[in-house]
Amino acid sequence: MRCGRCGLVFANPMPVPFDIAQHYDTPPESYWKPEYFTEDPSYFGDQAESFWRIWQGTGTPVALDVGAGIGKCMRSLEARGFEAHGLEPSAAFRQMGIERMGIDPTRLRLGGVEDVEYELATFDFATFGAVLEHLVDPAAQIERVMSWLAPGGLLHLEVPSSDWLTARIVNLVYRMQALDYVTNLSPMHPPYHLYEFTPRSFEAHAARCGYAVAETRRLPGHDIFLPGPASLWRRLMTRTGTGMQLEMWLRAT
Repeated sequence: MRCGRCGLVFANPMPVPFDIAQHYDTPPESYWKPEYFTEDPSYFGDQAESFWRIWQGTGTPVALDVGAGIGKCMRSLEARGFEAHGLEPSAAFRQMGIERMGIDPTRLRLGGVEDVEYELATFDFATFGAVLEHLVDPAAQIERVMSWLAPGGLLHLEVPSSDWLTARIVNLVYRMQALDYVTNLSPMHPPYHLYEFTPRSFEAHAARCGYAVAETRRLPGHDIFLPGPASLWRRLMTRTGTGMQLEMWLRAT
């Protein structure tokens, strides 16, 4: 289904998991490629630079990585002057972060947004990296994390865009064949996508819930899945705002 007002794409009926383990009880080695487990000094660097550019606060920012995985983003944030914390619903992911990445277990909590408790206005920065599209109620998750941000704090989201050019072309091919298929929300591996978003999705939610959209970026992504030179498709997606990935920066007010 697609919302006619904001372009949000969602499944109907919604496949609600029995528990969070159905999404995240996956061995880390099967979820990520082997090279992911090596230290990368550039990891999350662009996002950290964007935070310093957009943030209007002072001092050492306190950050929360929602869905921290093995703590790779936390390590990157610490190297860039943040006090980094995280929460992770997968016990296996969290344990690997502690053992392999040297994450302080007191700063990496086990659980989801709905399970853990933080004081109001604890953080200056929070990030959902490839998380929100897997959650049954992303609006409630945003609202809860927003309550943990200090006034002026920033929430960073990276989510799949429902305006992606590749999906539009594939859907057109399906229609030309008189098939009732769509490629939206197609699962590659668990945890599966339940939503795709547009900037309008967040603008409408912001108006209702009292935060502000600070910045929007539309990114072509690494996987194009179309014939011909990928560089040409990336340029077209960048020019038309039809890339695979949507990056949103939301400000707590």
